[in-house]
Amino acid sequence: MTTVLLASDADWLIEEVRSALSDPGTEVTVVRAGADVRNAVSSQSPELVILDLQIGNMGGMATCMDLQLEIGAGRITDVPILMLLDRSADVYLARQAGAQGWLVKPLDSFRLKVASVKLLAGEDMRDEIIDQPASKSDSVIDQDLVVEDDENQNDRPAEVS
Repeated sequence: MTTVLLASDADWLIEEVRSALSDPGTEVTVVRAGADVRNAVSSQSPELVILDLQIGNMGGMATCMDLQLEIGAGRITDVPILMLLDRSADVYLARQAGAQGWLVKPLDSFRLKVASVKLLAGEDMRDEIIDQPASKSDSVIDQDLVVEDDENQNDRPAEVS
């Protein structure tokens, strides 16, 4: 049996994840505080951890970093972590925290199931909707910022070329 640990204090999200992952071979257990995740991982040894970004007591990012530090120190077994993010800007934080996968809300059962299957198979799961900008205007990473050089440059916004 596959054990999935879900850390969320939102009832609607708990029900959505349980519905998406419910099958005879999967058990979803829930903790409602980020501070309880490390102990639950130690005692239950889940095959997958799903962290809600907005979990109370200790946010999802801090919880993910805590788990990664414990895994790195050898105090808990390696377990893939799926972050449930509120907005696309949170992807940077999920990467920095060491999550192996993430999905941006709103969620749907298909994306949750695909993410869990990929992570359980040892693959990374990056929400493709987020990793691919919808248009060139959505990504300014490749553009250079040009600021006019004069004494009032702090009073004017930077121009994008």
